[in-house]
Order: sequence, then C-alpha cells, then structure tokens
Amino acid sequence: MTLAGIELRYLVDQISEQVQDYYISNIYGITKDSILFKLHHTEKSDLFMMVSTSGVWLTTVKIGQMEPNRLLKRLRSDLLRLKLKRIEQIGAERIAYFTFEGFGKEFILVGEFFGDGNILLCNKDKKILALQHSIDVRHRKLRVGLEYAVPPNSGLDIFNISESDFNDLKTTDLISAKWFGRTLGLPKKYVEGVFEIANVDPKKIGNLLTSEEIKKIFEITKKIVSDVVSGNHDVIIIRNEKTEVFPLKLGTQDGEIIKANSFIEGLDTIFTENIVKKGKVVQSSASDKKIKELQTQIFEQGKAIETVKERSKNITNVANSLFEMVSIGIISIDDISAQEILNKNNAKLINEKGISLIVVQDEKIKINVKSPLQSIASVLFNEAKKQSGAISSIQEIKEKTEKKLEKFQSKTESEKDLILVTEIRKKNWYERYRWFFTSDGFLVIGGRDAASNSAVVRKHLVKNDKIFHGDIFGSPFFILKDAQNAPDTSMNEVAQATVCFSRAWREGMYGVSAYWVNPEQVKKSAPSGEFLPKGSFTIEGQRNFIKSENLKLSVGIIPQEEGHVLTCGPPETIKKNSICYAIIEPDGNEMVDAAKKIRIEFTKIYEEITKKISIDDFVRVLPAGKSQIKEVGMGDLQKLEFTDNEEDQ
Repeated sequence: MTLAGIELRYLVDQISEQVQDYYISNIYGITKDSILFKLHHTEKSDLFMMVSTSGVWLTTVKIGQMEPNRLLKRLRSDLLRLKLKRIEQIGAERIAYFTFEGFGKEFILVGEFFGDGNILLCNKDKKILALQHSIDVRHRKLRVGLEYAVPPNSGLDIFNISESDFNDLKTTDLISAKWFGRTLGLPKKYVEGVFEIANVDPKKIGNLLTSEEIKKIFEITKKIVSDVVSGNHDVIIIRNEKTEVFPLKLGTQDGEIIKANSFIEGLDTIFTENIVKKGKVVQSSASDKKIKELQTQIFEQGKAIETVKERSKNITNVANSLFEMVSIGIISIDDISAQEILNKNNAKLINEKGISLIVVQDEKIKINVKSPLQSIASVLFNEAKKQSGAISSIQEIKEKTEKKLEKFQSKTESEKDLILVTEIRKKNWYERYRWFFTSDGFLVIGGRDAASNSAVVRKHLVKNDKIFHGDIFGSPFFILKDAQNAPDTSMNEVAQATVCFSRAWREGMYGVSAYWVNPEQVKKSAPSGEFLPKGSFTIEGQRNFIKSENLKLSVGIIPQEEGHVLTCGPPETIKKNSICYAIIEPDGNEMVDAAKKIRIEFTKIYEEITKKISIDDFVRVLPAGKSQIKEVGMGDLQKLEFTDNEEDQ
C-alpha cells in the first residue's frame, strides 16, 4: 500500500497533536525498514509510534524483532530521553521531519515514504549522521556527512490548487488520468476515484476534455483533499488481490469492505499485517537457508566418510601386497618388481626433499626404504588404522548434524513463522506512577522522580486524601486516595512504601519514619523570598508520624480487566492481591539483574503471563538501588483460583 501526500498531512497533524510533551523512553527495531518508538508522558498513557518506509502511524500492537535494523543502535544512543518537539510534512511531499530536543541537543529524523522509502538521522543543520541506505542519482546524493536534500519538486502543491492550475490539462496530449496523477502526485486509487466520481473517462486525452469535465475534476479533487486532511473520514479497508485502507470511499470498490474506526487504526491494521507478512518471508527464508546449509554439511560429511573408508581400504591393500612380495622373493621396496606391484594397487614410491614416501590415493606415508617389507607393511597398517579412527570422528559429527537438522525440520510451519505480536494494553491512569492497592482496597499512588512527584501532588491530591512523605531527604510523596475512613493497616502500608521507595532503601537505613498530613496542609508554592525545587512542597501544621519497622517490598503480578499488570508495594497487600509475588530487601543485585531474577522465578510459576511482561517493566517497579529476593510464592488470588477450580471439578 502506498501512502498519499494528503494522507501524510492528516497523519502528521493528528500524531503531532497527540505526542505533545512526550519523550522517547525506548526504541525497538522491528525490521530493517521499521522502527517502533515508545513515547512516555509523566501524566498521560504511553504511546507507540511506528516509523517505517511505508509511513508513520500510532500502533496498538508491539511486534517482536524479525530482523536487525542498522539504525537502531545509533537512534538509541542519540534519541533516548529526548522530547518529540514537532512533526512536519515537507510541502506536499511524502516526507516527514521528526524533531527531537533535550539536554542541549537537537536531532531530526527524516522519513521518506515514497519508492523504496528511507529513514535518516540528521543533526539540527540537517547533516546526515546515519541512514538506512545511501542514494547517488543525478538529482541528489544521500550519504553520511552530506546535508540532507529533498527530491526536486515536479508537480503542483495539492494543498493550494486553483482551477487555473488545470489549464494545462486542456492542452496536453497525454491521457488525462496520467497527467492528473503526475501533476498532483496522487496514487492510482485517488486518480481512479476522482475520475469515477466525476464520471469522466480516465483514458480520454486531456485536450479532448470539455471545460465542464475539467471543472468537475477540479472540484471533486479539492473536496477529497479537504476531507482527507480535515479528518472528514468514513474509513474503510478493502481486501481483494491487495489490501488497502481508504480514509473515504472513492467510487466503486471491489472486494471485501471492512469499516474502521479511524484512518490511523486502519493503517495500523494493514501496515502491521504487511510487516508481519514480510517478517514471515524473512524468517522462512532464513529457515530454508539453514536447512540447506545443514543438508550440505551432511552430504559433505558423508562424502568425507566414504573417501576415508576407501583410502583406508587402499592402504590396507597396499600393505597386504608387501607380504605378497615377500612370498615371491622380493626383499626390497626399491625393486622394479615391487614398483610394478605398487602401481597395480594404485600406489607409488616417491622421494621429496630426501624423504621416501608411499603415495596411496593422495595420502603420503613416510617410510624407510631400507626397512624390511614386513616393517613397511606394519607402518601402512598403522596408517590404515588411523584413517579408520578418523571415520568414527567424522561419523560422530555427521550424526550431530543430522540431529540438528531433524530438530530444525520437526518445527511446524507455524513455529517457524511465529512472530510475537502483542496488543499494547491500555493502562489505567495511575500506572504512570508508583501504585498499589492496600490490603483494605484503597488506591495508593506515588512519585517516581521529581517530575512525577510534582504531578502526583498537583494533579491528583484532592479533599479526603492523605499525603505521605518520608522523614528523610530524598523521599517521594505518596497519596492514599479517599482515605477519610482508612484503617490503620492501610496507613501503615503507605508509610512503609513511602520509606522503602526513598533513599533509605538504597543506603539500607532501617528505622526511618514517614508522616502523613491532610491535603490543605500542602502548599504548592514557596513562601515569599524562598525557592522550592521541582517536586518539592511546603508542609504546614502538625505531622503525624508512623515508624516503618522494616525495609521490605514485594513485586507481584496483579490481574486486571484487560490482562495482568506488574506492581510493587508492601508484602502483605501484594501477596493478597497477586497471582505470584517476590519479597525483596535492600542489598544484593543491581536493578536490572534483580529484575531478571524475579522474572525468571515468575516464569516458573506462570510462564504464559510472565513472558508478556517486559524486563523493562520489572526494572521500572523496583526501588532505586540494589535488591535481593527473600521469598517467592503463589499469591492468594492464584491459590483462590486453584481452589475454585478444584471445587468445580
């Protein structure tokens, strides 16, 4: 499917609006032509943006990597943590600039969505730093170190056409549809649609069109462009010999017609299908190549065995012939009669640099010509035995290769073609922060860093909440929602979480207290003449202290309506609300290593669910600093599920 310039304008406008103030939290290489950007916002749900040589769109699925992407390492190095400041289309071209800024740096990612497509990374001056593939043609050159240059413009600006722009159509001797497509840069589906709606023969020569027909073509084109760009859509997916998505109906459409909720959703469906289909071809080709390689190895190993067998047999025959020489009175290998017998057995005596050798089937065996024939025969028998030993080694290697081939071929086609496509779960608003539900069912949210600390208080602290802070520098704020009737168990759990997610965990500081206050005691601006760092607030009035007896947290998988989610909080509540849990304490492994260990343990308990949760999610829920696993088990919800199943039986 080819993306039109007018469709790109709509996509750029729509995506630009949605990605405001988002930054790049991760980048995934899907294929050599497709890159997935994970966009994060401190207050909104994550977005996933696919940039491919086919186009750009927001996606609801994550596809596993199917082949290496040469740009991935460079993009991760330069763009991670940078904000996506703006997306802009270059005129009416099928080219988009993605500008990323942050930490005093600025980069421009260029997506070219025409022909074979291209993806390029440039600095703020548009000097090319990396690109998918170089171009060297008459009108432009693209390679690392050069300034990025757009292709020469050969048509009209379709977003600003006037009726007078169609005057050339009145005089051209080209077929009218061909002139129309070339001049306006529209793909075939739009050309055919415009002429069908206008009820004009697309094969008619331009200078044979009437003024009314040309006016009709102009007006319909103007309306279609306006509808596509403005989002006045009635999106359909057409499946026939090829599958395409249309932002609106363009004349008669043959094939299966499926309604889509939006153009971006339709693109996500079709482009994702195309990527997966291409990935299957890539994987299938790789499988076929591997099978052929293994089959070639087995064939060559078989040939080697037969060659060595034959050589061993020939050497043995030559050794036996030496005993025959003795029986007929020949006593020296130098004897002419001995030479004749050797020749009959496809062997010969040679001398190389003063060393005597018997050559049997290209195998050179060193001998002493002055030795008795029986001694020379013994040397040959030893060589034959050595050759037989080599047969066993080659046979062993061949058997291993055959097992490898058998194992590879035993995979079903679905296994060979398996590409991991997972739906991106729509997250609850509180999942952008630290969160858990207390043993009594109260929601708790807390800050991860200065920005989210500020957002938690400024956006979500309301009447009837209680806000917690550790009695230590470097503590997050935690909010117990709707806490006017919260029992002591919930209050103690929030206090424990507040301390554990503070600097106390990283430094192993036991016995730290947390305190809580009411919302009206939190002042969001500094007193006159003072300054508050980002994420900090002034507390007025009485503080209610709760001592945290220990530094213990638990990571757990919590079932929700749309699947399962990972969280971390006090052990009692996580154990109660989870299907599996891991209790952790300070010290031990760095965050990534601790996350990997917990994921491995959860996989042993519930593999199908755990494998859908990325290692990044495990790292994200852990407190800053080292952690060690103290206990792993099945959560109460999982035990309850098993009990219910047993009762049903």
